[in-house]
Amino acid sequence: MKKLLKTAIPLGFWLAVWQAASWAVGRELLLPGPVRVGERLLALAGTADFWLDLGATLGRVFLGLLWGALAGTVLAFLTHFSPWADRLVSPAIRVVRATPVVSFILLVYLWVARAAIPWVIAGLMVLPVVWGALSAGLGSMDGKLLELARAYRFSRLKTLRLVYLPALRPHLSAGLLTAFGLAWKSGVAAEVICPPARAIGSRIQQAKLGLETADLFAWTLAIVALSLALEGLLRWGLERGDRR
Repeated sequence: MKKLLKTAIPLGFWLAVWQAASWAVGRELLLPGPVRVGERLLALAGTADFWLDLGATLGRVFLGLLWGALAGTVLAFLTHFSPWADRLVSPAIRVVRATPVVSFILLVYLWVARAAIPWVIAGLMVLPVVWGALSAGLGSMDGKLLELARAYRFSRLKTLRLVYLPALRPHLSAGLLTAFGLAWKSGVAAEVICPPARAIGSRIQQAKLGLETADLFAWTLAIVALSLALEGLLRWGLERGDRR
């Protein structure tokens, strides 16, 4: 009950603020109220297109998260064990991390198909986060454990499984949680700027062009709710894996 109240009271407060602001503005075109937005969200959720758009966006985001995490992991190990790789690759990754996502969206638009832009962009945002988290973990490895592994003549695979993976798991978990949020936001942003045939971002763009403010809010609410739910599932899965 306490947990329920801790969630319900802030939610109710901000819904009330939203409704009061809507009444103060007095124009649904500028700021529709939560009831109107909820009605539009329910209406949209009752259509097959809503779920197809949702599934398409999810697929792109998770594809970007997958390839970005894999590339970040490989590059983290490469730059840790090879000084020359670190000199060559690390500056490029830092440039990727510092470049605004909009610039990448417009550049990638010149090189790849429109439907591929969101997952390419999502992966580019994920890669530096995972690389940075694992690089920090590798840099803080306990040297005594590595010496012990060498003393017992562990194979590289056994050293990776028994020494590196347990030590790096907390860093990877933290990196993936941060990376997921970036992948989700950057992927949807890419869909809005370069709308594919089927995507949440495409529907947001259509709602904006058609001045359908309630639909714009409804799609945004769907994005936020889905992001929070998936982040919670990811956090639960990572914590369960850490306990094992």
